[in-house]
Amino acid sequence: MTDQKSSNVVWQHGRVERATRQQIFNQQGATLWFTGLSGAGKSTLAFYLEHLLVEQGFKAYVLDGDNIRHGLNSNLGFSPQDREENIRRVGEVSKLFADAGMIVLSSFISPYRKDRALVRTLHQEAGLPFLEIFIDTPLTVCESRDPKQLYAKARRGEIKDFTGISSPYEIPEAPEIQIRHGATLQQHAAQVLDYLRAHQIVKR
Repeated sequence: MTDQKSSNVVWQHGRVERATRQQIFNQQGATLWFTGLSGAGKSTLAFYLEHLLVEQGFKAYVLDGDNIRHGLNSNLGFSPQDREENIRRVGEVSKLFADAGMIVLSSFISPYRKDRALVRTLHQEAGLPFLEIFIDTPLTVCESRDPKQLYAKARRGEIKDFTGISSPYEIPEAPEIQIRHGATLQQHAAQVLDYLRAHQIVKR
């Protein structure tokens, strides 16, 4: 990755205020950041919540780790440096979605605390809600699921830098929401929706 910084650029301000979008959409723009091991259930919950929110008339969209690597981040691998850049880019995109008034559900392993902290800071500096949602599924359960056979390949040494096997996962220290393994998908979704209502991110 290049270290060259953009120069001679100025942020352009539009004529539509954030408060106007919030009033029209009846919600706050926010980023819900789902983090956890591969196979933990991040995307399953994120897509289920997206469906529920849209059914209720809210504006929501999922940014999924695999999907993003098909396009925006297709030039990145899984080294620590590339993982950092992957999360930085997604953090900036999430911030833009949230600023536009959307509830963005970003589903990424994002194994390093410092990278997740960077995304949180981006949102805090912009005055936007950022909710870290830790999908707390044990490694043994994730391995037993292994829908893409990634853990099996990692155990055989066919995949390098695989989180939970040959690369670390740093557990969130103070997530806004912790989703513990054992409840149903519907119960997990209700836990998140209750938080959104209690904190006035959705208004009804």
